[in-house]
Amino acid sequence: MWNHTPVTEFFLMGIPYTKGLENVLFVLFLAFYLLTLLGNLLILLAILTSSTLHTPMYFFLGNLSVFDIFFPSVGSPQMMLSLMGQSRTISYKGCACQLFFYHFLGCTECFLYTVMAYDRFAAICHPLRYTVIMNRRVCTVMTLGTWMGSCLHASVLTFLIFKLPYCGPNEVDNFFCDIPVVLPLACADTSVAQTVSFTNVGVVALLCFLLILTSYTRIVISILKISSLEGRRRAFSTCSAHLTSILLFYGPVVLIYLRPASSPWLDSVVQVLNNIVTPSLNPLIYTLRNKDVKLALRNALLRGVHTCGA
Repeated sequence: MWNHTPVTEFFLMGIPYTKGLENVLFVLFLAFYLLTLLGNLLILLAILTSSTLHTPMYFFLGNLSVFDIFFPSVGSPQMMLSLMGQSRTISYKGCACQLFFYHFLGCTECFLYTVMAYDRFAAICHPLRYTVIMNRRVCTVMTLGTWMGSCLHASVLTFLIFKLPYCGPNEVDNFFCDIPVVLPLACADTSVAQTVSFTNVGVVALLCFLLILTSYTRIVISILKISSLEGRRRAFSTCSAHLTSILLFYGPVVLIYLRPASSPWLDSVVQVLNNIVTPSLNPLIYTLRNKDVKLALRNALLRGVHTCGA
């Protein structure tokens, strides 16, 4: 047997082919990151301070905003520090934590979009029974289920990846630790871990997608039965923001985990879109065409200004 020294830290290579663009990328990513934090905090402020938004739809939207605050924080600060010329190394435990929280929060979003699709299904297809179907207890159980299921999912993936020995190269070909870039560095047979981990991710994503598709199929059928054109338009407008967010979420998932060949540059670009750009767009998607959120946010800000003035 060969005497190998276990890896104690990993070196994050960053985004390929971006040498000389560090300052530009730092300013760009920092702007997106701050926009993400500000936008989602404002949505939380509007939902918490307005009694008219204390409904199941906005309860789940508030959960999504919490997710969108934490999700880009998994890898973005480390990436921006490396762009400033700081150390690109991350400890072994730090890498494991990064992978866990990335998949924990990513799976939470996947489950949350599924729950939000069911909420829209109940509201449009069963409007008279909506408050009974989506009562406070059901909403709480669904939310706890998404977080607990995601924790289990991420724990399994993290255990599979980091129970393998790492004793050879320690250069992670990305700006943060994820399965496609960490697993090839293991100095052991990775076939079982690779099969189980990618099957796990694929099954979760596919199952959630099928449930979302089923909900929206029923929704479309119900909307087409509405006689008035204005009623159809209002019903479709309540679902358009959710559908846009779903497309922005599932696009990167398919490109990263469910395609046969891997490209470091494409993976990094898609991860940037998934980690930084999409969370900053969700507040815009959910507020630009939502009069209730805009009105609640305006009232909350006016109350804040009056309080400060007094």
